[in-house]
Amino acid sequence: MEEKLSLNRMLALSWLYLAILVLGSWMISSWSFAWGVLVGGVISIASFLVSSREVQRFFKTLEQQQGQPAEKAKITKKGLILKFWLRLLLIGLVLFFFIRFSSINVFGLILGLTTVVFTITLSALGVVWGYYFSGR
Repeated sequence: MEEKLSLNRMLALSWLYLAILVLGSWMISSWSFAWGVLVGGVISIASFLVSSREVQRFFKTLEQQQGQPAEKAKITKKGLILKFWLRLLLIGLVLFFFIRFSSINVFGLILGLTTVVFTITLSALGVVWGYYFSGR
């Protein structure tokens, strides 16, 4: 089960799904739509990668701080939350500039932003499927 939920596997699936989406969008619709899908997907995958590294770093720091005062752990939690909001603000600014100053298709952008959500959903469904149909 762990291999189905590994970070590297989900990142590879996200890139594969994004490639399929971009090629399909380009063939079915237009390059403007496919460009929006590509930009949204790259933003989504990059955000997922950065947030996963931050969470891993957070847990390593908590593990190292065991037995120390609780105030240090609070500072670590506040830092993680602050980084989350700063990343969200940065994503919002990037999206704003792409929408405002480029001829990007907004619907393609939204479709691209769903890349990681779709990958996580498929991975979770795969785990559930394996659990219920493995004879347990």
